[in-house]
Amino acid sequence: MTAKLFATISKVIYEHAGIVLSEVKEDMVYSRLSRRIRRTGSQDFDDYLNMALQPEGEEFTHFVNAITTNLTSFYREKHHFDFIEKSLLPALTADPRRKRLRVWSAGCSTGEEPYTIAMTLSEQIPKGWDTKILATDLDTNVVAHGHAGIYGMDRVDGLEKRILQKHFQQIQEDGRSKVQVKKELRDLVYFKPLNLLRQWPMKGPFDFIFCRNVVIYFDKPTQKVLFNRFADLLAPGGYLFIGHSESMYKLTDRFESLGNTIYRKIK
Repeated sequence: MTAKLFATISKVIYEHAGIVLSEVKEDMVYSRLSRRIRRTGSQDFDDYLNMALQPEGEEFTHFVNAITTNLTSFYREKHHFDFIEKSLLPALTADPRRKRLRVWSAGCSTGEEPYTIAMTLSEQIPKGWDTKILATDLDTNVVAHGHAGIYGMDRVDGLEKRILQKHFQQIQEDGRSKVQVKKELRDLVYFKPLNLLRQWPMKGPFDFIFCRNVVIYFDKPTQKVLFNRFADLLAPGGYLFIGHSESMYKLTDRFESLGNTIYRKIK
């Protein structure tokens, strides 16, 4: 893979998904696209890119999926879920006029994050509430994975026995023991493919939004646009959760920081 080809790949990914591929990512891109070259029978990187970058071509989705990073786990950055359980939900459920809750997991990866949100909500949301969690990701493969809700045993090793028994059922898939999120929890989460840089079909308002370890891959101008778009979709006083290495510093004045990368909309 030549420097010129890497520059072309970087340009296409930035224009399509807003992801900045610095030179330190070159080995990662090489490794991931090599698998697609072998899978498609392409002769080399030139041959593969000629196919992958064809307008309306089927391979372009696989090309983007191959480069997109998907690292996640259940209860990742647990302090966010502790805040929901101990502060956010008690305040919401104390309002007798409220019987609706809308949540968005933007950059949901394989579904661990939205299902953790669903498990947290299920402990406290009163019966009869209209509760929905939207889970979106650019990568169509991980969206399908999340929708199925099936995970290897290694993915749930750290979960409490009570949570495992309440929210998962053991299944066999391809001769291996796995777990699947129970249907009543899966029914709370709606998985959809979505490019954060394109038009958003949903109108909101959302009570809180998770967008964690996503904007770190974008440049500052793109982050600024996204944070303000999130504010537009949040209900007054709604919350935005971002990743531990991310910050809104000098990017928007529409949120106040509550600490631990938790922000509340103020305008």
